[in-house]
Amino acid sequence: MIKLDPFYLIVDSADWIEKLIPLGVKLVQLRMKNTPDEVLRRHIQRSKLVCKQFHCQLIINDYWKIAIDEKCDFVHLGQEDLADANVNEIRKAGLKLGISTHDTSELNKALAAKPDYVALGPIYQTILKKMKWQPQGLDKLAHWKKLIGDLPLVAIGGLNPERAKAALNSGADSAAVVTDIIMSENPEQRVKQWLEATQKWR
Repeated sequence: MIKLDPFYLIVDSADWIEKLIPLGVKLVQLRMKNTPDEVLRRHIQRSKLVCKQFHCQLIINDYWKIAIDEKCDFVHLGQEDLADANVNEIRKAGLKLGISTHDTSELNKALAAKPDYVALGPIYQTILKKMKWQPQGLDKLAHWKKLIGDLPLVAIGGLNPERAKAALNSGADSAAVVTDIIMSENPEQRVKQWLEATQKWR
């Protein structure tokens, strides 16, 4: 069973990775949507260099075929991407796999793929994208942790440093963040606050 860092940063470019990983981030997802393959490959290559230098786990969102080609070691799939993905091929290439879930039927689909972690969200209201799901809340997070046992559980959606502590206290193994950092007036300072807030779970 893998151990995830309690602070899980999600960004949309290698520029962010080059700027923020040196601050002490140990777990990052590169999540680029609707990007031409050659552009994505360049961002993956740049991200891999930085993550290797600073011993940070890099996870590629969605583009599992390119992740295999670029010799990455971890992908994250949403439910729609999971439906289209060849999980056997991902496993055969030696990649670890994280999967997004929002309700019990999605959790069952995710568990059938034997992932290395599952993510539950949104825990709180999120501005990142329009969600058809209501905020899940901390009680559901605790309930899901009981359901999945030792499998790592990632909380995502509307988190800030204080809410991340509450999510980790409720059973999450890692707290994922997008907008609270990239929309901050001082992203570097915000990363430091997140690192401090999650320190005791390291």
